[in-house]
Amino acid sequence: MEHSVDRRTFLEGAAAGAAALAWPRWTPPASRGLDDIQAEIERRHQEAVARLQRWIHQPSIAAEHNGMAEGCELTMQLLRDAGFNQVTKVPTDGQPGIFATLDAGAPRTLGMYFMYDVKQVDPTEWSSPPWAAALVERPGVGTVLVGRGAVNQKGPEASFLAALHAIRGAGRKLPVNLVLVAEGEEEIGSPHFPQIVRRPEVLAALRNAIGIFMPSAAQELDGKVIMTLGAKGVIEVELVSSGERWGRGPQRDIHSSNKARVDSPAWHLVEALATLVSPDGNDPAIDGFADKARPLSPAEKAMIAEAANRLDEQVTKQQLGVDHWVHDVSWREALELLMSRPTVNIEGLVGGYTGPGGKTILPHRAVAKLDLRLVPDMTAAEAFTALKAHLAKRGFGDVEVNMTGGYDPNSTAADAALIRAQTAVYRRGGIDPVVLPRNAGSWPGYVFTGDPLRLPAGHFGLGHGSGAHAPNEYYVVDSKNPKVQGMAGAVRSYVDYLFELARAG
Repeated sequence: MEHSVDRRTFLEGAAAGAAALAWPRWTPPASRGLDDIQAEIERRHQEAVARLQRWIHQPSIAAEHNGMAEGCELTMQLLRDAGFNQVTKVPTDGQPGIFATLDAGAPRTLGMYFMYDVKQVDPTEWSSPPWAAALVERPGVGTVLVGRGAVNQKGPEASFLAALHAIRGAGRKLPVNLVLVAEGEEEIGSPHFPQIVRRPEVLAALRNAIGIFMPSAAQELDGKVIMTLGAKGVIEVELVSSGERWGRGPQRDIHSSNKARVDSPAWHLVEALATLVSPDGNDPAIDGFADKARPLSPAEKAMIAEAANRLDEQVTKQQLGVDHWVHDVSWREALELLMSRPTVNIEGLVGGYTGPGGKTILPHRAVAKLDLRLVPDMTAAEAFTALKAHLAKRGFGDVEVNMTGGYDPNSTAADAALIRAQTAVYRRGGIDPVVLPRNAGSWPGYVFTGDPLRLPAGHFGLGHGSGAHAPNEYYVVDSKNPKVQGMAGAVRSYVDYLFELARAG
């Protein structure tokens, strides 16, 4: 994680001429002494788009072990091309990570988080091939680049690299030093990310950073920007019910007529799942799971109330394709639940025959894929332990519980210098960001915000994209919407952010 409208933002798809190379209501670049860099951004625009297309052409799907070695090597090359002095592949027990530094001789250092993996695709669902990185005209939006990873996360990352090229192309020195860590397993729950960050040389390089920054396409189509001060944690688990393990039911698929005299592992799994939530499926019911969940503070409730006033409920419902919130709660209450409620969600449920027509079998095996979202003071390890103990206590100890990935929640203070710098850059551009306590989605920021580093962490970046994890994922390259920046405006936002961080108190 779970970043842009669809990139693990608080709503997972929240509220809603030519290239927009200058910011709306933005102080002229010349008055801030960055006109030479602005000229480089405009001159290098097509080069920046081509760099992103090259990156998207390379599949890198950790879940399928598809193109990962090539994806890692290409990312390392892009970092070298952008001026990183030292770029090292970091082995893990899974896909390799990357550790890179750019020493500009500056007084301050910024930590960065990149991911080079992307979600799976079904090409039949796409209007243009997911690896083609086609430029498409989208009515009311402008020219967008369509491809897997376009907004999650290669588009914002490529725009940041374009900012480094523009600064260097203008003959400038970078105003801050950079320490970057990248992983290739974000989309499978970052199971080995701590192995990258907790290497002594990486911890040493990050220890004095002002904070950790992840590039993002934070603008909604109405121009609003949503800033979050953390993210929920998550565990992804697979529950497997089988006749072999249970000791009841068949050890291979048998004729369905035998249901009259033989137990069903599929029904056994359904019964196990039903114990995990309230009868309507909305409230976690796992023993001890949410005991440590921290309630919203008065300050967090105030943030959410302001957000509810500023964000459009109907637009959000339309984008999510829903007509009702749980229990028909109000818009403000729905946002409060999104920020504060731990969740138990079924991602997928598979057992037996699922092809055309019927097939009268009694399956010997059924599988459920779940994700459990965690709020502050909960931990991934305790959630996993609680889930296993809950099932065992209720007679489902035979159901396999395999944790495939996950991590703790993370939080950052609103007054951290990193967050103040982000807010200052947005406001200078005429944007008053909506601030929320956390993403409802997840990313492994806990590795930075927790022990031993205890650094602030946050997402930043103008621009817009949508469709993360979905067909026709896109990132805006040339915006025809005056409220939204295209890629060049996104690049400029990173330039201004780096210079603001250099001044940040």
